[in-house]
Amino acid sequence: MTAAVAKHMTSLHQQVQSLKKERNAVILAHNYQLGEVQDAADFVGDSLGLSQKAAKTDAEVIVFCGVHFMAETASILAPHKKVLIPDLDAGCSLSDMITAEALRQWKAEHPGAVVVAYVNTTAEVKAESDYCCTSSNAVKVVESIPADQEILFIPDMYLGNFVRQKTGRKIHLWPGYCGVHSHMSTERVEALRKEHPKAELLIHPECGCSTPQMMKFDHMLSTEGIYRRPAVSKAPEFVVVTEVGILHRLKREYPDRAFIPVSEEAICGYMKKVTLEKVLWSLQDLQYEVKVPPETAAKARLAIDRMLAIV
Repeated sequence: MTAAVAKHMTSLHQQVQSLKKERNAVILAHNYQLGEVQDAADFVGDSLGLSQKAAKTDAEVIVFCGVHFMAETASILAPHKKVLIPDLDAGCSLSDMITAEALRQWKAEHPGAVVVAYVNTTAEVKAESDYCCTSSNAVKVVESIPADQEILFIPDMYLGNFVRQKTGRKIHLWPGYCGVHSHMSTERVEALRKEHPKAELLIHPECGCSTPQMMKFDHMLSTEGIYRRPAVSKAPEFVVVTEVGILHRLKREYPDRAFIPVSEEAICGYMKKVTLEKVLWSLQDLQYEVKVPPETAAKARLAIDRMLAIV
């Protein structure tokens, strides 16, 4: 970074912090956001945790630096706050894998089945579901459902398969996947394991490279779980199998450890649409507001609340 660019970024950061106070806003940044955005945020973390924190603050405005379904979740949990997303095109390839209409058709094919929806879904899909789950609590949510109950898991088939392996339950999987995580190579993971024999493998359960062996012996963790793991581990190195945005936070928090990404190209283009300039513009113009219709929000909130009652 040149001196001129660094000066510009410092100026942007100062403007964002000043305007944030003026607007009585809170800035949330997902773990996959650009480093400059994470550095400007009040809270950095995973999608549900961020929404829960924002709902508890006194801020009137929530600037959600993430993707659209995350801003929807924030709106569901904090309906009286103004929720903004800095770029309307910040979508999600995984949440796009299923629509409310497609889910209704699938439910009709399995009458009486319980629908467990990963939080990486739209508000409309959550409203058609019985339970929500995150990558960190999906196993607990499924285990809370009666053993004889038919389960439909949406939309990520890799997370669903991980849950199926852990619980031994018969679970129908929707054939959805994350465009970034699904392309991670098992061969590359194994090669890095050999190159770094003292490293721990931290892998997100959305990854297509997961094997039964990995599920049994390695750390299958949510983004927040990956962030927290080095604090309780003595390993000097970690092979990180998820989107590279989380490396910024890991390196900042644990400067004495080495973090090796399974792929430097594991980049979510949607997450990277949000820049510090767009955060500033969002605060200046109070754009772009994300609001979930009350009826949809109420139904989606039921699925979220059922999850929270379990975990």
